[in-house]
Amino acid sequence: MAENLAVRVEGLVKVYPRGVRALNGLSFTVNEGEIYGLVGPNGAGKTTTLRILATLLKPTEGRVYIYGHDVVKESLEVRRLLSYLPEEASAPREMKGVEFIEFIAKLRYTNPRDIAQVLEEASRISGLGKDLERKVKTYSKGMKRRLLLATMLAVRPRLAILDEPTSGLDVEQSLRIRSIIRRYSRSLGVTVLLSSHNMLEVERLCDRIGIIIKGRIVEEGSPQELKEKYGAETLEDVFLAVTGRREAGPR
Repeated sequence: MAENLAVRVEGLVKVYPRGVRALNGLSFTVNEGEIYGLVGPNGAGKTTTLRILATLLKPTEGRVYIYGHDVVKESLEVRRLLSYLPEEASAPREMKGVEFIEFIAKLRYTNPRDIAQVLEEASRISGLGKDLERKVKTYSKGMKRRLLLATMLAVRPRLAILDEPTSGLDVEQSLRIRSIIRRYSRSLGVTVLLSSHNMLEVERLCDRIGIIIKGRIVEEGSPQELKEKYGAETLEDVFLAVTGRREAGPR
């Protein structure tokens, strides 16, 4: 396994009960330290892919390796290497923000010094300050997302898997979340695999993207490469062309 690969997905197939095929031979790689975006229409298989990588689902066929470790055969080792933030993730309403951070830190570490470091770093990343002493039920949606993202990053994963990281947030909160992801990835070399419907977000954040349709990658490259290939001004135009909703420009 190439050392610079954080993720290798080979011929991934996932068939749900009643024969629903979510993934159909999906293959792609993510380089170490890269921010990779997985984009596609609803039902294309994005969330299924992320859940398999996070060891929450088992594939029907195919292999997935996280830093060389098989996600099925070495799931415990894989879980030590990554953090996963689902779109619908939340924190217990009755917990204070600081209590939630400490709870997650203790799931990953036993040394009090490491736990204290997670608390300090999550506080810094989130920017919530004194609000961390308030209960989560008093937080806005943006504050909750910042708490979750900061906690996930503060445990220092080698791979961060993010499903719709700014879903439902306003422009200001979305910008803050994107800034956190970019800054943390660049400063610590954390590899990021994210899924998003927000093409502007993907274009601003990602080094490379893979466009998934019906459970397969149909196009891949950097945002600039894809815009040039499709004669498009924005990644949104590329997406519309690839999904057949707009005629492509010159290639």
